[in-house]
Amino acid sequence: MGAMSIWHWLIVLVIVLLVFGTKRLTGLGSDLGNAIKGFRAAMKDAEAEDQAGEPQKLEQADAQRTAAAASATPAQPGTEASKPDSKPDSKPGPKA
Repeated sequence: MGAMSIWHWLIVLVIVLLVFGTKRLTGLGSDLGNAIKGFRAAMKDAEAEDQAGEPQKLEQADAQRTAAAASATPAQPGTEASKPDSKPDSKPGPKA
């Protein structure tokens, strides 16, 4: 007795049709369907945007790690970067 049988549901359906009418229910159904379609399209767009954005984020993270590693690496003794007054564009020769 706790669960409603098919006859109960049919009586409820008939009462709903009498109260709201078929035009109103048809409009409500089409509005609900359009809302669901719009929601699904928005979800697909969001997923596509997330998937398209991932490679760019990974490339940016790699570039940041590379830059951080390059700036954190100390200069090796004997290299041009370790000499404070060396000028790579200057030519050796007599100084005037």
